[in-house]
Amino acid sequence: MKIQLHQTILISILILALLPGHPGGAFAAVGCDLNDPDRDVKRLFPDSTGYRTAYLSVGKTGGESLLRQVEERLGDKFSGIYETMDVPYTVYTILKGKDTIGYIHGINQKGQYGGLQVFLAFDATGTISDFYYQRLTGKDAAAMRTPEFAAQFKGLSLADFASYNPVTRVGIPGIIKPGKNDDFFATLRAVKKNLILMEYFIFNTGIDKETR
Repeated sequence: MKIQLHQTILISILILALLPGHPGGAFAAVGCDLNDPDRDVKRLFPDSTGYRTAYLSVGKTGGESLLRQVEERLGDKFSGIYETMDVPYTVYTILKGKDTIGYIHGINQKGQYGGLQVFLAFDATGTISDFYYQRLTGKDAAAMRTPEFAAQFKGLSLADFASYNPVTRVGIPGIIKPGKNDDFFATLRAVKKNLILMEYFIFNTGIDKETR
């Protein structure tokens, strides 16, 4: 009888945690970490000798002012559990000896069939050196996980996405072959958001001094 009561209490707690509005449930901040940092860093940066990890957020970096600037540059409003101001963004600084040779940063993004996890590797100047999905499901996932799809993003920077509007889906960088499914456009939004956040978190190019 006591066991049954204990099980009932546990189930009730789990259900409560999943209810909208519960602090540990649907509206909790959701970060994006590498599943296996040691392996992934070495794969993306074969010459690396180590890495540092930093946990950043829009709220702690610049608050409401930064949020407004990011949204304006993105061309869309932040919404949902992946885009609250307290979401912890994990930035991996890649080292070769004492020198910084690049960065890795991932973004959670709502997709057509669930959440996407889109990771970008950057060189030390903010140019994309690699792209990959840590998580992607759906009928088009296989085609979007190919080396050919990922290669389209290599060499691009925030300037290439400046004209892309994730709401109207107009202004796709010319080097990228346009797709038709919702996960393709969710990917473009994630890439642009990633580039914008990294500019504010790391590269500090053309940032409003009010946010620093």
